[in-house]
Amino acid sequence: MSVIEVNNLSKMFRLYHERTYSLKERLLGRRNIYEQFWVLKDINFAVEKGEMLGIIGVNGSGKSTLLKLIARILYPTEGSIGTKGRISALLELGAGFQPDLTGRENIYLNGSILQLPKREIDRRFDGIVQFSELEKFVDIPLRNYSSGMQMRLGFAIAVNVNPDILLIDEVLAVGDEAFRQKCYEKISEFQRNEKTILYVSHNLPTVRKMCDGAIWFDQGRIGKKGKSDEVVDSYLSSLKRK
Repeated sequence: MSVIEVNNLSKMFRLYHERTYSLKERLLGRRNIYEQFWVLKDINFAVEKGEMLGIIGVNGSGKSTLLKLIARILYPTEGSIGTKGRISALLELGAGFQPDLTGRENIYLNGSILQLPKREIDRRFDGIVQFSELEKFVDIPLRNYSSGMQMRLGFAIAVNVNPDILLIDEVLAVGDEAFRQKCYEKISEFQRNEKTILYVSHNLPTVRKMCDGAIWFDQGRIGKKGKSDEVVDSYLSSLKRK
């Protein structure tokens, strides 16, 4: 059963080369000059329940944009995305956090964004803090957290709200080795419980080891999709040709 279906998906951003700010220029009808940049074009794939899918490619190939579209942070220019179940996302560092709020307050903020009632967040709160190992820091503002501490809190929230679909960007790279291993163990537990995971990473050995399949994004299009070993090999071969 497919829990994620991406159909004819395209996403366009406007790249502005000139901006006007004065009221006079606006009243005269002067227009900003921009070009269209298609960060994703004609993307089609499906993800089955319980599958862990690796997403690989060079920086700027559309990987992170894809996750934001699935998480409904961004919306498609063309095409559609269908999902089934609760989605939890660990995207770029600090996404969804408010730096002036404490760790505690950010846990409740993120829980409300995921449409969890307060009593449910109350029930999960201790588990989130315990997993993050931030008990001493939960009541200080997030602006005083290191990048590794922010990653700990973000991952702890993402995996403790009982999602059906977990979206993970490259943020695990900022954590220390011991906590990364703890995260990978949690991901393995999710796999055993047939949760669906999309994993964007430049860590190709981890993609080979943990992912059932993979997609290589090449300049906003799918270069190859299939078994993780085959996709990683094709991606590495393309890098050698450049």
